[in-house]
Parts: sequence; structure tokens; C-alpha cells
Amino acid sequence: MNYTLGIDIGTYETKGVIADSSGRVVASSSKPHKLIAPKPGWAEHRPQEDWWEDFVYVSNTLIRESKISPKDIKAVATSAIGPCMLPVDKEGHPLMNGILYGVDTRAALQIEELNQKIGKGNIFELCGNALTSQSVGPKILWFKQTSPELWSLTSQILTSTSYIVYQLTGEYVIDHFTAVNFAPWYDINQLNWTDKLSSELPMELLPKLAWSTDFVGTITSKAAEETGLSVGTPVTCGTIDAAAEAVSIGVKDNGDMMMMYGSTIFIIELDQHQKSDPRLWYAPWLFANQFAIMAAVSTAGTLTHWFKDNFAKDLSSDNIFQQLTAEASNSPVGANGLVFIPYFSGGLTPIHNPDARGIYFGLNLTHTRGDLFRALLEGISAGTRRILDTYREVDAFPKKVLAVGGGTKNKIWLQSNSDMSNIEQHICKHSLGASYGDAFLAALALGNVKKEDIFDWNPFDKTIYPNRKEVYDEMYPHFIKLYEETKDIASEISAIQRKPK
Repeated sequence: MNYTLGIDIGTYETKGVIADSSGRVVASSSKPHKLIAPKPGWAEHRPQEDWWEDFVYVSNTLIRESKISPKDIKAVATSAIGPCMLPVDKEGHPLMNGILYGVDTRAALQIEELNQKIGKGNIFELCGNALTSQSVGPKILWFKQTSPELWSLTSQILTSTSYIVYQLTGEYVIDHFTAVNFAPWYDINQLNWTDKLSSELPMELLPKLAWSTDFVGTITSKAAEETGLSVGTPVTCGTIDAAAEAVSIGVKDNGDMMMMYGSTIFIIELDQHQKSDPRLWYAPWLFANQFAIMAAVSTAGTLTHWFKDNFAKDLSSDNIFQQLTAEASNSPVGANGLVFIPYFSGGLTPIHNPDARGIYFGLNLTHTRGDLFRALLEGISAGTRRILDTYREVDAFPKKVLAVGGGTKNKIWLQSNSDMSNIEQHICKHSLGASYGDAFLAALALGNVKKEDIFDWNPFDKTIYPNRKEVYDEMYPHFIKLYEETKDIASEISAIQRKPK
């Protein structure tokens, strides 16, 4: 029997699976880690401890618990949160903590600087995307400007996935789906690195480009000793976790949309054509001749953790989220008039505002914790509706929505999203996450499966149907108005916070 191994590095946890060629999971493992927020607007991981050591632990655990020979694992694929930014020296050692994806908004000034020097239109035309907190390019410039001594030692700029692949194979590589986030240094039309718009970044600091299912190297003897894998096992280029998760639930045809209920709400829809509206994100998909249209609410599951940590300390440690959801179920649709703005780490698509902030509006003395938690979930759903309205405006409304992620276990969140946006959501039998998608991508790279075989691996299980609520249609315009009326205040307060103390 042939097996493939997939491991995904998430915001709060690393997960892995070993699957056979029919998709049966023979072992699974996970290891938690923490998000580090040393300053407001900063979000980091420790690359050695949180990324590589987690990978090593999960890999060894999978091999031990599966009781299979490492030689029977025919390919390895990995994914991770992204896009992240990690500079390494000539020995491949990290020079700082990894800067995370759009939840980290530290490079707001560099976004403004690049837009002014180059021009928003020029960036969008060449790179296919506007600069946002999701962009790696401004974070590279931030690092160069704030840490000149470390910059002088930099040999490569990596992401979370490419760091793991380097540790496994000794090769510096990155997939096109991730690389598009390196604007203004990626040309979406030529699918290549470019310094046409800016010479701030030497091109030799960027990894080699590849497609996600390309084999880019094999397990080295050092990596084999640490991970328990067999020397010479082929390793794919890998990708961002959201893309691997989309694969795991069958997003494969044009018009298919993944809605991932994770630390963020991350949305990927496939299309045969590249769209061109700066409110959304675009990328080459994992395979040639197909494009992805993407969007995100920057804080989603992260907000449920924030709420738990700050407002549920009296609840027993077992099933805290179930207890909070039970309280929220006693609050009516509309949370007794509470409006929640979910932009705790800035707003991503379609508003592209790193200074956006969170709001509870309409509080009175009758509101309960259940009202607050329901309002939080409904506020995330309102932010998602704003995104889907944008998809409709660019003639890319999905034909099929597939929901996945830990948040799908929350019935209130799932139903409010269907009700708010009037969409059906299909949920697959297995919710094993990006690591399951990684295992499938590894099997695809080997030629053991075809894309359509994912539905043999992971068939549909249930569908959430919309039940339109009049109160949502009445409250939604106030969600939009509340953000629009307070965004300037949030920017002014953010400017005050950025001043040297």
C-alpha cells in the first residue's frame, strides 16, 4: 500500500495526517502553539519552535501511531498559514520571528509609501492586486527600513511553507499561489518575479517559483533523522493552508467557492479568467490555466478565542465554545439590537483598511453575554455578506459554496451566514482540514489520483439552506453605515498609537 503524508501549520495548531491511496486516514496528530502579539497590530510565530519543531513532532507521531514503514510514505506535502514573511541568513537560520498574514498590520506606512512612489494603478496592473496588510511586499520593506543590520545578513525571504520545505529538502522554493502576495515584486501576467516597479528588493533574495504539486526536492539525511521520514522521499512545493483546505473539500471547478471558517474567514473561488477589481485578491491557482478570486475577514475564529479568553473565565474548561453557543441560542436573531464590527486587526477585502477596528454598538443594561456572543458571530457574517456582494458586483457570484473549518461546528455562525447572504453551504463528510488536502495533493503529484477523486476521498455530508431573516436585511445597512461613519475616527486613533512613546 502507498501512503502520503500531509502536514499543515495553522495559526494556533499544527495538524497532520497519513492517508492511503483511497483517502483513508491511517493516522492523525496535532500540536498547539500560540500566536504572539508583541505590539498592537503585530502578529508573529517563532519559526523554529512553532513551525519546524511542530512539524517534527507531528511527523514522528504520525509514523509511530500508523505503524507503517516510513519507506511506504511515497510523498510529503505541506501547507501553512500565509502569506507570511521570514528573512533567513545564508545558513537558512531565521533572522526574526515570522510575520504573519493580513492579521499583522505593521506595514501600513510602507503600503502608503509604495502606493505613492509607484502608483496604485501601476501596482494593480502588473501584480493583479492592491497592496493590503495581506501583502508581503510592504512587510519586506518594513523589515529593510527598521532592521538594516539584519537586512544586511538576509540571504532569502521565505514564507512559512517555504521554510518547512527548506528544512526538509535544503531547497528554497515558493508556489505561484503564495508568490502573488509578494507585490510589487510578482508579475501576475508573466507568472514571474519582477523588479520593474521597484528596485528596493534584490531578486536573488526570492525563492525559486514552482507549482504546488511540483516535486522540488527530497528528504535529506538531516531531515530524516529529525522527522522519522525516509531519506529520498519526494517533497512537493506546497502552498498556503487555505488553498490546501479548498482542495480537501472538492473545490476544483470554475464557480466553486470555499468558505473557510478559521482564524479568518477566507474565501477562494475558482475561475477560468483573471478578474480585475481592486477590492478582491487574485492569484494563479495551484495548477496552470486556472485562477483564484479571494477575499477574507481578517479576524473571525480569532474573535471567538478573544471572547472566550476575556468574557468566559467563569465557564468550565470543557466545551467552553459549546456553552457560549448555548447562551447565544437564547438570544434572538439580531442579538437584541446589537451591531458588531469584526475588524479587530484591520479590514481586508473589500475595504482594504488596516486602521479599521472592532465595535460593539447599541449596548444597554439588558444585554447578556449570549447577546454579545451572538452579535459577534452575526457581525462576522455581515462582513462576509459584504464580500459576497462584491463578488456579485464583479460577476463572480459562486455557483457552489463549500464550507469548511472549525467554525462550521457552530450552528449559529453557520446558519447566520447562510441567512445573511442567502446562500446554500455544502459540508463534506470529513473536516480534516488542510493537512488532508496536502495528502491528496501529494497523491496527485505522484499520479495516484485525479482531481475528481477528491469526492471519493471526501463526499458531501449535508447542506445548510438559507432561511432569510427580515431583521438581517434591516440591520445590515446599519452595519455598513456604522463602519463608514467611524473609519476616520479609527484611523486618527491608530495614528496616535503609532507615535513614538
